[in-house]
Amino acid sequence: MTDSVYLHPLTLVAGPQAVEGDAVRLGGSMAYAREFALIVRQGGAVAERIVTTAKQIETAIARLPASLADDAAAQWANLAKVHAPLQLGSRTIRLDQPQVMGILNVTPDSFSDGGQHDDTAAGRAHAAAMLEAGAAIIDIGGESTRPGAAATFEDEEIRRVVPAVEYCAAMGAAISVDTRRAGVLAAALVAGAHMANDVSALRYDPRSIEVAAQNSCPVVLMHAPGAGEDLHAGGQYGDVVSEVFDFLKSARARAIAAGIAEDRIILDPGIGFGKSLAENLALLNALPLFHALGSPLLLGASRKRMVGALSVEEPADQRLAGSIALAVKGMEAGVHLLRVHDVAETVQARNVWRGLRDAALTDFSQLPPL
Repeated sequence: MTDSVYLHPLTLVAGPQAVEGDAVRLGGSMAYAREFALIVRQGGAVAERIVTTAKQIETAIARLPASLADDAAAQWANLAKVHAPLQLGSRTIRLDQPQVMGILNVTPDSFSDGGQHDDTAAGRAHAAAMLEAGAAIIDIGGESTRPGAAATFEDEEIRRVVPAVEYCAAMGAAISVDTRRAGVLAAALVAGAHMANDVSALRYDPRSIEVAAQNSCPVVLMHAPGAGEDLHAGGQYGDVVSEVFDFLKSARARAIAAGIAEDRIILDPGIGFGKSLAENLALLNALPLFHALGSPLLLGASRKRMVGALSVEEPADQRLAGSIALAVKGMEAGVHLLRVHDVAETVQARNVWRGLRDAALTDFSQLPPL
């Protein structure tokens, strides 16, 4: 095993003025970090861990071996990288505040709302309600990826997804299609979709990476341990945080090498996919680290089983409060896109959170008088 380095933001602050400017704005978001852990791993174990601040980080990086120092310097630059807005059709999605992506499942068997929106009238009404409530993007899925879900054939997935794309396009929505099949992605893009959300990180169908590159569409690359039919298979980790980081780093490099522009890539740590409760919690607590990869971040934790596991095992449709708590956790970490079932409630939470953050960023009471 080769040595590897990770630059992990530790201490989050309300704004740079609170620490006399010694803070970094993470990924152009509304999250700021003051202290950072520079971690070197050897053979899967932590060999060195240095805690430092923004003013001292370059000195700490310079002490590393040359190969690790170059990687650490790139991660440091990525942490402060400001991401351009996503242009999805006529809609411009700014990434300088958290944006809400509303889930439209047109499947009979999704874990939370299977069968509720696969009828055209019901799906159209739900999409319209999410847009009215403030969803920046509608994410349309025609295949359930819950553990144990039955396989979906490509032509059936196309039959489910394309009409939904068409009625969302007629509303002027920014549209993402949640699929791991190239044929579905191609058909959805023709019907009016703008963005790919691939839970296999473009591994399941070898043609998907070509379709995404040829159409220059933004693509979400998500971590899942399984590359075949069962995305949840093979989820054994020595250290889940560093392994998911390394996976996304490789997936991003592979996409760029295939012709997908760097600024069209979004990364998702894949909460709930082949991970235990403890592993999901570790990833959520480490979300700021993933800014070091240099791409916008998406968090999809809405209504997932971990909410019930941490409470009293509520069914999926009774996990709103826990889902909001996880969304706020993502916002605090600087996540750019929140993929959720409950749009109105999440938008309200986002707006209140942003009000608090705006107030903190404009509070000059701690600054010395001029």
